[in-house]
Amino acid sequence: MPKESDRPLIVANCSGFYGDKLSAAKELVDGGPIDVLTGDYLAELTMAILFRQKMKDPSKGYVGTFLKQIKEVLSDCLDKKIKIVCNAGGLNPKAMADAIREIANQEGLSLSIAYIDGDDLMPRLQPLQKEGEAFSHIDKGTPFRQVSGMPVTANAYLGCWGIKEALTRGADVVICPRVTDAALLMGPAAWKFNWNRDDYDPLAGALAAGHIIECGTQATGGNYSFFQEVPSFRNVGFPIAEIYPDGSSIITKHPGTGGLVSVGTVTAQLMYEVSTPEYLSPDVIGHFDTLKVSQESGDRVLVQGCLGSSPPLQHKVCLNYMSGHRNGMTILITGLDVEEKAEILTDALFYSLGGKEQFEEVAVQLVRTDKPDPPTNEEAFALLRINVKAKDSKAAGRLFSAKVIELALSTIPGFGGLSLPDAGMPCLIHWPCLINSAHIVENVWIEQSPGKTEEFTIRPTNQLDLKPVGVEIRKPVKRILPETPLIDIPFGRIYGTRSGDKGGNANLGVWGKNEQSYNFLEAFLNIEKLQALLPETACLEIERYLFPNLFAVNFYIKGLLGEGVSSSFRMDPQAKTLGEYLRAKIIQAPELIILKNN
Repeated sequence: MPKESDRPLIVANCSGFYGDKLSAAKELVDGGPIDVLTGDYLAELTMAILFRQKMKDPSKGYVGTFLKQIKEVLSDCLDKKIKIVCNAGGLNPKAMADAIREIANQEGLSLSIAYIDGDDLMPRLQPLQKEGEAFSHIDKGTPFRQVSGMPVTANAYLGCWGIKEALTRGADVVICPRVTDAALLMGPAAWKFNWNRDDYDPLAGALAAGHIIECGTQATGGNYSFFQEVPSFRNVGFPIAEIYPDGSSIITKHPGTGGLVSVGTVTAQLMYEVSTPEYLSPDVIGHFDTLKVSQESGDRVLVQGCLGSSPPLQHKVCLNYMSGHRNGMTILITGLDVEEKAEILTDALFYSLGGKEQFEEVAVQLVRTDKPDPPTNEEAFALLRINVKAKDSKAAGRLFSAKVIELALSTIPGFGGLSLPDAGMPCLIHWPCLINSAHIVENVWIEQSPGKTEEFTIRPTNQLDLKPVGVEIRKPVKRILPETPLIDIPFGRIYGTRSGDKGGNANLGVWGKNEQSYNFLEAFLNIEKLQALLPETACLEIERYLFPNLFAVNFYIKGLLGEGVSSSFRMDPQAKTLGEYLRAKIIQAPELIILKNN
């Protein structure tokens, strides 16, 4: 429990993704006292977007919208001594730092700007492979040399110590490339409290807090299963973490803003984009099955007790490569005999294209949104989704779209095109892999004034001569289930969920509100039961992990999203809806648990 006498570091995060609310930065700066303003913009898909920008203009490759936010808050941040730390530098942190310097000059502001690099492995990709780095796929184990596509980005996830170095040397603004999301908070906390590299428990606490606020309003009522608990969704407040010297934190938001900060909203975010309870970073392993979450007061949640251990010996790498071309069309099928109509249309299309063998991958999905005796025209529709991948753009380009349109008057009755024909797009494949940390060096560039730049290098923690530290694994506790009648009920009337993408895999976290609901959850929802409830996962490898301290269970579903967001054929390529899909399923649950849950 943090002491009242300890002055916390107040960190506010104004962005959870590229495209988040532009006014959030100013609202956080104006809305109350903060010490650090952070912004998280880089998802795996974002790196691909920035690559395309940089291909068109080598001076780009960063998150341009962040400059709009900077213009609104830079002067106030300097006046209030608020540090700014973000990863909007993307693939070109130096160019973003230069752009911010220009803004400062235009406004007559004097400041110290730092940027970090060292994450970009593209220039060293081939030499490192020759030295023995296989860049093997984390899930498949396949070495990257067996891939025929062309690599376009390869960025290691850097840690927090470069940020700490920049702040220690007086930087007002720190522009980061591909760092871990939580590093944006961990770096300022390590700077504020002068933590050492082996202060693993405080670092683990900051890691947990950084993970909670990294996705913006997902921690303050957004994307929350029990959304009826949220008083208002008008102007939902962005998250704030008050970090204490021992690594514990209070998660909150500015007064007068919409949304909700509760044990539930924080738990949901803790279960987002995780697999095992051991949450890995280059700086520390945070053991999320040791932390505790409790409601301190309204919109104030205490997170404490997270234990930390020595970081892994490898850095994760976000590698993306080009592999062929993709295209897709969606056709409305209406009324009676939907399946027969879909079969006729699909057969006619691929006959006109010379067969399915023209493509590397074909995905045909019939989505039955139609209803019997439909009360409206729209409720008579089903969706036929046809997606293809090919090695070049000829087969999967405009020819594919044109052949679909040609069938409009010559096949089934009630044909309706739901998507416009186009040339498709290059297929970008995400390839998550690891690299020996010995190859990673962070470079910190600090510009105190125009023309005066200092450089400092940072070695990863696991390359220092430190004593290894571990955490004892807890033994599972036998759960006792109540002997009460079973009642049919939607799963989501008892349990909350939070789901998302991790490359081609999906994370599905499930949590209950009390120990009784967790006891049933652990016994009931095993891998086999999940596969029965979600049939599309039946043929996939699934891992299950327990978080009894959070009353939660997490499922890591491998391959559900194919090769990742930018190449997936699923209607929801980021698995955002997976949890709510599970919550809609009818199960049989003990009556006593249902009563205690309400």
